Amino acid sequence: MASAGGLTRRRGGGRATGTDDHDDSRVSSPVSRNGSAMDNRIPETSYTNSENGHKIAFDPRDICETQERSKQPKLTLMEEVLLLGLKDKQGYLSFWNENISYALRGCIVIELALRGRVSMQKDSSRRRFPLADRVIEVIDDTLTGEVLLDEALKMMKSSEKMSVNSWIDLMSGETWNLMKIGYQLKQVRERLAKGLVDKGILRTEKRNFLLFDMATHPVADGGAKEDLNRRVRSICSSRTVILPANQWLPEDIEFRYLRTITMVCAAYAANVLENALVTMSHEARERAFAQVDELLAEYSQWPFARRPGGSQSIGANLAQAINDEVNKNSDKELQLEVVAACLSVFTRLDSLL
Repeated sequence: MASAGGLTRRRGGGRATGTDDHDDSRVSSPVSRNGSAMDNRIPETSYTNSENGHKIAFDPRDICETQERSKQPKLTLMEEVLLLGLKDKQGYLSFWNENISYALRGCIVIELALRGRVSMQKDSSRRRFPLADRVIEVIDDTLTGEVLLDEALKMMKSSEKMSVNSWIDLMSGETWNLMKIGYQLKQVRERLAKGLVDKGILRTEKRNFLLFDMATHPVADGGAKEDLNRRVRSICSSRTVILPANQWLPEDIEFRYLRTITMVCAAYAANVLENALVTMSHEARERAFAQVDELLAEYSQWPFARRPGGSQSIGANLAQAINDEVNKNSDKELQLEVVAACLSVFTRLDSLL
């Protein structure tokens, strides 16, 4: 995604260790993986021979990012929540929505956890603290190819270790500490919208609002949003939730059900969930909101737990589906604990009180 502030990735100079000293056709620079900046370096530019004998330069990191994208959904959690909030034809969010900015920062932390970049600090004493106050750490600083995620990841890597709640507050600008104001992620909504334009889902237009012009981003490809709406309605109203595989959520994506539940809870916290439920009757919408209330309560604790007396008429198979995903990824429990911590932060938002 392109940054509104002109953020670009820079490729540093230098020479890689472990490469052939006699190979003059290779320029390299260090890239840190798993916290090792000096011992694990990959070439900045490599060359391959084409059919006509010419050498073609390529960056191995671009290949790594392409492989990363192939293993992830086409849309990040932040993009899904933003897309749910956008008015299809007008291309902008409600001016009265005060929660979405904060919820989007929480989604950034969740996305980094689901991608295996951050986790709870492995310390048995952490259980003495509430989930949101437990410290998280970077466990893999490999770039994801998503600019906002990479910007947040670099900040977390280079700073002191802090809690989930602290990071969401700092990235939202909710701090009185002027020394930490630089941690705020700016223009997140606009940058996400431009990323969706790059992916062909939105388009950019200019709209006049009396005294000023503003860039808006109407929906260009309705397939992505319609899929989101179907998934939301399925989670909120179906007795048996089925998530068909498609280009937006392929079958081989990890945590398909957990991702969807997290997206629905984040949309609820961001106060945009109702946009996906407008085709439902008033009674059905009320039942849907009650269901999401239950889901948020169940998945904002760790381990995830089904509340006694919870509704079994909606999403009766969700608990088993999530258990299967967690058991299949038992080595990622510290990462999933971060997801639960972010959802516990969402429960504190004013709109949910």
